[in-house]
Amino acid sequence: MKNKGILFVVSGPSGAGKTTLYREAASSLPNLKHSVSYTTRRPRPGEVNDRDYTFINRDEFKGMIDRSEFAEWAEIHGKLYGTSKKRLEETMDSGIDVILDIDVQGAEQLKKKYQGGVYIFVLPPSLEALGERLQKRMVNSKEEIEKRLKVAAKEIKRYREYDYVIVNNILEDALKELSAIIISKRVSTERVAPQLIEMNFFKK
Repeated sequence: MKNKGILFVVSGPSGAGKTTLYREAASSLPNLKHSVSYTTRRPRPGEVNDRDYTFINRDEFKGMIDRSEFAEWAEIHGKLYGTSKKRLEETMDSGIDVILDIDVQGAEQLKKKYQGGVYIFVLPPSLEALGERLQKRMVNSKEEIEKRLKVAAKEIKRYREYDYVIVNNILEDALKELSAIIISKRVSTERVAPQLIEMNFFKK
């Protein structure tokens, strides 16, 4: 008996390491897929269309909003990001678990639409460490880094809205914690079909 896939939502400030964590989890755990989001921002060096994001222009994105094609969407740092309702639901309906890397605005929208999701907040070790990580990206100006740190402080205040919090200090440890959350959810009592227990243990 196939269960519907579980929705795992990973949020956290820019630079906390969400992208690395979800990619590692999706590559190491079976039956877990990342749903590629749409965005209006330009690709960063090394990013591939339809693998990292689906890159579209602002008019195309707004057209998708008008047609109610997003499960969630938000404007972050002046750019639009959104999760395709079709991609998300088709994957989950096939029994595959989905992991999303989205901001607190998007997570709030998903909570209202999808029951049973698991919400995970990723923190850097400190705000100072976050600033250092953003500087190492070499793609953000000093003004942009300061802007992102202010947004990060606001986002971090909302960590209590999530089911779990992971402090991404050592990547290997953070990945173990994320994997443990995913595996434990898969074997939770609510995922066991009563019919399966009845058929295998009580049917005469």
